[in-house]
Amino acid sequence: MVKVESRSLSRTVPLTAALSPFLQADIEARVSGYIEKVLVDRGSKVRRGQLLIVLSAPEMNSQTSASEASFHQAEADVAQAKAAAAGVASTYERLVEAAKTPGTVAGNELIQAQKQKEAAEAVVQAREASAKAASSQLRSTRELQAYLRVTAPFDGIITERLVHPGMMVVTGSHQALLRLQQNAHLRLVVPIPETYVGKLTQGKQVTFHVPAHPGKTYSGTIARIPESLDIQSRSMMVELDVPNTDGSLAPGMYPTVDWPVSSDDNLLFVPSSSVVNTTQRTFVIISVNGKAHWVNVRKGAASSEQVAIQGELHAGQLVVKQATDEIREGTPLQ
Repeated sequence: MVKVESRSLSRTVPLTAALSPFLQADIEARVSGYIEKVLVDRGSKVRRGQLLIVLSAPEMNSQTSASEASFHQAEADVAQAKAAAAGVASTYERLVEAAKTPGTVAGNELIQAQKQKEAAEAVVQAREASAKAASSQLRSTRELQAYLRVTAPFDGIITERLVHPGMMVVTGSHQALLRLQQNAHLRLVVPIPETYVGKLTQGKQVTFHVPAHPGKTYSGTIARIPESLDIQSRSMMVELDVPNTDGSLAPGMYPTVDWPVSSDDNLLFVPSSSVVNTTQRTFVIISVNGKAHWVNVRKGAASSEQVAIQGELHAGQLVVKQATDEIREGTPLQ
């Protein structure tokens, strides 16, 4: 004899999903110029900051040289203004010292020297402001020139090469030079039907399979739940994070996901061997005062070696484990 168990039915349903790169970027030029060198090609694995493409823009070199000349001239002007201001300040200090002796320096002469000192200091401030502006202009020009060297924004693999040396690229045209994808970490986008969105749990592990590797099981972690259904399909596009360190998975694959679902209500379960099927009825055998009693049931979904049933039974009630129709009604049970 075994007890009738009460629990929820856990099972999986197959759902078709899609793999996509965790990060993807169409790399564009930030300045106009000619392609001088392309250092990578389709399939190249790159690291963040790695040099990918070198552009050539001769007019930008001329602008940088002009900015450097303007900056150096501004620095020289500051030095000259400071020297002149120092001379004027020294003259003013001598006059102030001499004026301590009555009648030595005329009052008007001292006032004039003070005004000259203030004017010289104002010239220094103006030249320093000009030098600061020239420095900013030079820094901006150098930053633009640095954009002639196109680097990788993140670790990944080049999946498209769209330019060759000698081609002209223009900023603002949205012309992609390369396409970079991060494939060591993938997104698995699963359209969950409305029926199953009630019990989504972040952090839960879910298994899936791909046709390219039959018999191999992969797993991902539920990471992003949008809490919104697509109007057309009435599905919620849930994203899973999938590690792909061995590179056996690729964006664009359509895996079959074993999506776990469970019923809200507890069901009654007995061993499959406890249920007897005849041409007239389906039943289990319970003990009433030590004698066999047939109870009609309806079979539900199977779970492992058990089967869900519906009938006049309750959890914890004892049923015959190895039941057959040869155990007739009223037969004594041990």
